[in-house]
Amino acid sequence: MTYPDTYYRRTLANAVERPTLSSSVDCDTVIIGGGLAGLTTALQLARAGHAVVVLEASSVGFGASGRNGGFVSPGFATGNDAIARAAGPDAARKLHHLSIEGVDFIRDTIRELGVADAKTQAGIMSVTRYDDGANLKAHAEHMRRDYGYELEFLGVDAVRNRLKSNRYFQALRDPKAFHMHPLNYLRALAAEIERLGGHIYENSQVLRCTLAGAQKLVSCRDGQVTARQIVFTTGGYTSSLVGKLDRAYLPIATYVMLTEEAPDLIREAIVTRDAIGDNRRAGDYYRLVEDGKRILWGGRITTRAASPAALAGELRREMTTTYPQLKDLKTELAWSGLMSYARHLMPQIGEMQPGVWHCTAFGGHGLNTTAIGGKVVAEGILGQSERYKLFKPFGLVWAGGIAGLATAQLTYWKLQAQDWWRERAA
Repeated sequence: MTYPDTYYRRTLANAVERPTLSSSVDCDTVIIGGGLAGLTTALQLARAGHAVVVLEASSVGFGASGRNGGFVSPGFATGNDAIARAAGPDAARKLHHLSIEGVDFIRDTIRELGVADAKTQAGIMSVTRYDDGANLKAHAEHMRRDYGYELEFLGVDAVRNRLKSNRYFQALRDPKAFHMHPLNYLRALAAEIERLGGHIYENSQVLRCTLAGAQKLVSCRDGQVTARQIVFTTGGYTSSLVGKLDRAYLPIATYVMLTEEAPDLIREAIVTRDAIGDNRRAGDYYRLVEDGKRILWGGRITTRAASPAALAGELRREMTTTYPQLKDLKTELAWSGLMSYARHLMPQIGEMQPGVWHCTAFGGHGLNTTAIGGKVVAEGILGQSERYKLFKPFGLVWAGGIAGLATAQLTYWKLQAQDWWRERAA
């Protein structure tokens, strides 16, 4: 297996290795990319009796899908207002309902497949770093009224009873959202796809694609696949196979660290099993793992992959300034991962040309959106629905190349400055 050294790699439920493509294969649909979007698409197709092949350049879940924070909650990286401006209010409501459905899909799949090693834990708190109770209450009412979705408002005292930090003010708690071990979940999906007759090939990087005509041809070093449909579900590790797709996203790096085992010390700071995310644009996100023995803490973004060890120092400083009582808590491990972001901050989902589908740009959205993306693409291939067309206003627009990366970094610094100012003014 080719996984980087992460907490998830160290706590794998099984170490099954899958074969490399070494022959000519014919199928209904070939999927390029073995992350959450690709495996969800393959699962839904296999459940319908579709002959499906997944080609993964490394190992199942090698990319962001298998090394993220493990948060599963509704919503998108951009807000409902921005979505409504681009797609209209009715489409914005339908898209948000899809994101809720994505949460339910993952939860239901874990239950149906009995994936105990996903280690699900209910509850995610979104906390503010400045006094913003009125806006949080208004948002909770909006979600209840327009979506029938209940969020629990927590005042300052309730928040600080759970999180022993003066950095935090109010919060919205989502009891239906949850956090989990994403890599064990992904590998359970892979096993179910194979049980249903699908084929997954690892260490099978796609080198060439022929997309014109009714039959699509995909070539790897030692084999090839002929299919009637092809789905590109790569993310931050997308190669230049399809120029239009390659130009439509920015690879953005994020970072995660794992603390040493110190349950007594950790209890002095964090008295909840909820996952936590703050309200800054690129804020901290963290949760307790191993029954509260360690903290898995993520944050920071860069447009160039930096040293995880160096960024771990920044993450640790963020942790200890938020919780001074954790100043003696050591970092045991740190890693990074590349996410794919579109300029419009929405997933890119659709059919590029007849029989050629894309399902990517899930940076910042959480696992739910990746799952629902795979589900609606499978529905489109099977002729069951055209829900994928809800994402049409958010197409494969040029991301700006080098200039786009520079703009993204400048925007991040600007947002950091705005967050700093709000906190100091609170």
